Amino acid sequence: MALDLETLRTEILSHLNATGISVFHAAHRAMDAMNQTFWDVDDYPDYRAFVAVAQQAGAKMIQFYHQTLSVEQIDEALDELEDSEFTREEKRQYETRLRQFREYEGFTCAIELAFALANRVYVFELQTEWYESLNEVLSELEAFDEEEEDADDGLGGYFSNN
Repeated sequence: MALDLETLRTEILSHLNATGISVFHAAHRAMDAMNQTFWDVDDYPDYRAFVAVAQQAGAKMIQFYHQTLSVEQIDEALDELEDSEFTREEKRQYETRLRQFREYEGFTCAIELAFALANRVYVFELQTEWYESLNEVLSELEAFDEEEEDADDGLGGYFSNN
């Protein structure tokens, strides 16, 4: 897969405009996973097939979302890492991994097309491999933070009435 999905982003927008289907430029949001069906991009990577299915199903509008990597995402993670309770070596390893992603600043890293039909959202989602790796690192950091918070909140079943 390409390191930057920008060319594909412009190609998709041109294709959508040519088909006459309305394009809603959506903000990314967490949707109800129970009502989502994801397109198999591994076996059917061509977005045109997804758009054709949307049209055949009667969709009048497709939601379009794309994300460009911002260094602020990495900086926030580095700030949180600094305040974490990781060992010095663990922090150094995460810092190295996070800083590697800076070279992708400004790259389009994710594209999402979606349409709604009968209380279900059908989604075509592409992400670069490096963005998937970045999300894995961020998830690891978030999981560690949640474990820290759970440990701090727990009183071990004992509390004082004083």
